[in-house]
Amino acid sequence: MGIVVFGTVFVDIKGYPFGPYIPAGRNAGTVVQVHGGVSRNVVEDIANLELRPTFISVVDETALGTEVIGNLKKHKVNTDYIKRKPDGMGTWLAVFDERGDIVASISKRPEVEDIAEICELYGDEIMKNCDSISVEFDMEREVLNPIFDLAEKYNKKVYAVISNVSIAAKRRDLLKKCACFVCNQQEAGLLFADNFDDCTPEEMKTALAECVSAARIPSMVVTMGENGAVYAALDGESGIVPPQRVGVQDTTGAGDAFFAGVAVGLTYGKKLAEACEIGTRLAASVITTKQNVCPRFLPEEFGISVPVRD
Repeated sequence: MGIVVFGTVFVDIKGYPFGPYIPAGRNAGTVVQVHGGVSRNVVEDIANLELRPTFISVVDETALGTEVIGNLKKHKVNTDYIKRKPDGMGTWLAVFDERGDIVASISKRPEVEDIAEICELYGDEIMKNCDSISVEFDMEREVLNPIFDLAEKYNKKVYAVISNVSIAAKRRDLLKKCACFVCNQQEAGLLFADNFDDCTPEEMKTALAECVSAARIPSMVVTMGENGAVYAALDGESGIVPPQRVGVQDTTGAGDAFFAGVAVGLTYGKKLAEACEIGTRLAASVITTKQNVCPRFLPEEFGISVPVRD
């Protein structure tokens, strides 16, 4: 099964201005529609490392749902456990400025409670043969609980990422069961009821170590945009990972790619610092395009040994 990814699928509609963005004016530009969603992005990024992940999700019964599944299959993602239903995918509308930064967005969340049913029907066969689990942490508790129960049953590590911190903040008890949790600087502030916006990487590293210790989270990584990322673990390990300097076209998908790299690295034996370096490289490769797509890499480029599969 490789890495098993649980989460949502979105349709991303993105608008880019030809010139400087005018907040209250009309902006000529281009509009593109791409497959999105945190977990869909993550599983595709993992697949682009030739690691054959499995995706547990829900898509629409429309032609667009068929297109999403077909694209994932082309990337060699196992889609056998994706369920189709009306309103199974979300929609994300975003407007960017001339620097590639988001200036406005609206999100319609999908109905994914069927993931719990998939766990009930196929959870044992999925979990017993997987290498690790990646989960979108802001799904409903009724969806998350069976995932974590199965992970504990089969002694599988869970790596968590979020797209809505206000929802994720209500799952603090489950954070203690995550081998690693990844979020950005602002999300960390909301999660821990603090303001980290003006922190330097060194200050953020110190604050994160204190938060991880107090919350008893096994390990955590906080991304800081152009300042890189910091990490801390309960065993005392902590550090700073500098960013890669590249030309920015579109910052969406960068956090998902970073998380994918961290999950891959930790799953296949890398230390936390090394896993963050893999994530940084994948994130840098994504933000140089307007399609938020990670290019293909070979695992050997990151010193990863691919497990032997039947």
